[in-house]
Amino acid sequence: MSIYLPIAELPINILLLLALGGFAGILSGMFGIGGGFLMTPLLIFIGVPPSVAVATSANQIVAASVSGFLAHWRRQNVDIKMGLLLLIGGIVGSSFGVGIFTFLKALGQIDLVISLIYVFFLGTVGTLMALESSRTILHKKRGTIPPPKKKHWLHNLPLPFVMHFPRSELTISAFLPIGIGMLSGILVSLMGIGGGFVLIPAMIYVLGMPTSVVIGTSLFQTIFTTSNVTILHAATTHSVDIVLALILLTGSVVGAQVGSNMSLKVAPEKLRIMLALMVLAVCLRLAFGLFLRPEELYSISVVGQ
Repeated sequence: MSIYLPIAELPINILLLLALGGFAGILSGMFGIGGGFLMTPLLIFIGVPPSVAVATSANQIVAASVSGFLAHWRRQNVDIKMGLLLLIGGIVGSSFGVGIFTFLKALGQIDLVISLIYVFFLGTVGTLMALESSRTILHKKRGTIPPPKKKHWLHNLPLPFVMHFPRSELTISAFLPIGIGMLSGILVSLMGIGGGFVLIPAMIYVLGMPTSVVIGTSLFQTIFTTSNVTILHAATTHSVDIVLALILLTGSVVGAQVGSNMSLKVAPEKLRIMLALMVLAVCLRLAFGLFLRPEELYSISVVGQ
């Protein structure tokens, strides 16, 4: 049962798209990410052009994030004050990132840049998360107590606008969450992700937030950042395929509720290593694809169309 995607300009099995949306929703509920770091590559693997995959994934992430956020909000696992600062940075960063996306698309280099950015960031983040989670699991098996986390060196900088965050039990400069939000916003625009795979490690290891509130707070920021990206892409790059987005949305809303319930049954360090292994698997697949011979060595386009 296939459906034709008007912007992507190809027919795709609708059941496959529903399954992809549901998978992304489960990831959103379990890990606090929009699932875009897997959704965008998977759409590319099944033939969707990278520029369309990026812009449309951002749309799908909105629904998955709302569904996951509501589940965590009911459990009071959201730091709204921290989330608002992350959001300020995310809106600024995503707006800047769409400008970069538009420039690269005009140059005809956006597909290559998307793949290279994915390989670099997924490889780096996945490796760091896997190492940290493995150390925690080994300490638990040995019955030893892992050394307490040291404050990140950024906490020692004499930054202004120091604020207290009661829910996260932190007192830090507002510039730290705003800066992290800006970085994630740029990545949302360029990679079609929710930013969670960068945002969550940064919230845990840089800001020092407790894992219990990280997922819900990440989803709060992701909702509004990806909404901004979707609107900007639709208005400037015209790469949002609404038919594809609606199908993915249907699956992701259901999947997010399933994922949020699953997250309660798995230890945090095991969740992190599961996420790290998935990140590294996608990174290796994308890296391998960069060295494959393309089906068409040349493409012809008309200037101005």
